[in-house]
Amino acid sequence: MGVLAFLIGPMQIPEHAPLTPQQRTTLNSVLPGLSESQSVWLSGFLAGAQSQSGGTTATAPAASVPMTVLYGTESGNAEALAERAAKAAKAKGFAAKIKNMADIKVKDLATFENMLVIVSTWGDGDPPDAAVDFHSTLMGDGAPKMSGVEFSVCALGDTSYTQFCKTGKDFDNRLEALGGKRLSDRVDCDVDFEDAFQGWLDASLKAFGAKVSGAPAAAVGGPVVPSGGVFDKKHPFPSELLDRCSLTGEGSSKETIHLELSLAGSGMSYDAGDALAVIPTNRTEDVEGILKATGFSGDETVTLPKGGERKLLDALTSDLDVTHLTKPILEKYNKLAASDRIAEIVSKGHSDELHEYLHGRQLVDALEEFPIKGLKPNDFVGILRKMPPRLYSIASSQKAHPDEVHLTVGVVRYNTHEKGRVGVCSTYMSDRVGVGETMPVYVHHNKNFRLPADNDTPTIMVGPGTGIAPFRSFVEEREAIGAKGKNWLFFGERNYNFDFLYQLEWQEHLKSGGLNRLDVAFSRDQKKKIYVQDRLLQRADDVWKWLEDGAHFYVCGDAANMAGDVHEALLQIAQKQGGKSAEDAQAWIADLKKSKRYQRDVY
Repeated sequence: MGVLAFLIGPMQIPEHAPLTPQQRTTLNSVLPGLSESQSVWLSGFLAGAQSQSGGTTATAPAASVPMTVLYGTESGNAEALAERAAKAAKAKGFAAKIKNMADIKVKDLATFENMLVIVSTWGDGDPPDAAVDFHSTLMGDGAPKMSGVEFSVCALGDTSYTQFCKTGKDFDNRLEALGGKRLSDRVDCDVDFEDAFQGWLDASLKAFGAKVSGAPAAAVGGPVVPSGGVFDKKHPFPSELLDRCSLTGEGSSKETIHLELSLAGSGMSYDAGDALAVIPTNRTEDVEGILKATGFSGDETVTLPKGGERKLLDALTSDLDVTHLTKPILEKYNKLAASDRIAEIVSKGHSDELHEYLHGRQLVDALEEFPIKGLKPNDFVGILRKMPPRLYSIASSQKAHPDEVHLTVGVVRYNTHEKGRVGVCSTYMSDRVGVGETMPVYVHHNKNFRLPADNDTPTIMVGPGTGIAPFRSFVEEREAIGAKGKNWLFFGERNYNFDFLYQLEWQEHLKSGGLNRLDVAFSRDQKKKIYVQDRLLQRADDVWKWLEDGAHFYVCGDAANMAGDVHEALLQIAQKQGGKSAEDAQAWIADLKKSKRYQRDVY
């Protein structure tokens, strides 16, 4: 019997257990009062302690059937799931190994006899940054034949984008087209991926299981113990808001705030480069708009998509996403509405017409435009997805602030279709949670955005706007550990007088030596707009020298324009200052990425 099953079975230590009467009495007085999450944590703790102390456990026969778990990740979800899949495969008797798409060649796939693929889609249909080259080669004419390869694909995505899970679909179709055999159907996972992923993993391992003779019957059942403690997506930590202040001046065209949250008593830890996930509630105005458009009172009892009953008002406020309007939601809604116009819109696939209709609209707009007479509360709730957590780059070092986590948040407010709109989570943190109150959070680890392992390595950080957040964390971390590597920050915003985020802190870091160079670009302080990529090109000689000396290059912020412009500037620097051809510059940047010297956290 595993430790977990022992703890959360009858919650009583049996008399035949190898314990003294006093030990049994003590444990029996404690165990019944533990919550499920506390029991899970204790189970993981005891299991970990046993393995570290050399304790013995039942062992499976030596695995002989190979299994490759291939992943492509942007924020770390696919990597974490790949680790779980490999662990489950080993428990079923496979010799499982994990491979990152960033670290292997496409030709290697032909040698992978049994393969589980877990890959995320970034933005609206793009592969993860680290998997771009791998994806491009696989889709190209030179991709090898995959005869003899059996596979199953788990696609991660976000239904708020029209090209939901496109990268996973690309891999699934391409592997089959190249001669691979799909042994278990692809599953497309939304941001609330836990149940869908587990269903895919169980089905896939069952499909592959016939290959393992004499495999142990043991399964990896039960919840996975979170690496940062008992708090995770299913069990977030109620973090107290300690402080909130504005980072922008009165004349700013933006609203950016700094938040300080308590982690005291949580046991959670984070590294510089990680993100904090925040699970918000919806605005009262947005919930009331939904109730008005549907004609519901809010007192109706409904069954949530994931199970459990709630009053409709509570479900719309805390459990469900009531603002996003996406193609999948329109399709599900039209099964009830039977509207020819909706059918026409969604039939356009990924066309400009569909994009134009969805742009700036929210769910309430569709409800008002295409009302359903006699709509039932449970049917309506069934089309909605669970409230997704929002990820924010952490703006502090835990070494500098042991019991705290800081965030830099741009508050979203705008008007469209003659209605005032807001960002659900940003206004939740700015308007609806008071200092001294709590909000549910958990740490999201991002292994793809990390400081150099060698503390003597220099860093170049490009972070305009709220992209500055992780670099505040980086500089605090390096100062706290006494790192000797030089640090150079490029920051950009609209106006010097109103938008210079953390200005006094950067000046202090320059004085203390925690920051060696600072270049700023305030786009609207002069007729010709100047951006961070312009500053990079103006400092091209020194940027190249730093890179030649082994500097790591980091970018955080806007993906739509800034990240691409900075990338192009880096290519120009490689060509002009490094004397490289366009092709060689591309290869040089690819090598920087592969060696983890060029990392991006863009959104």
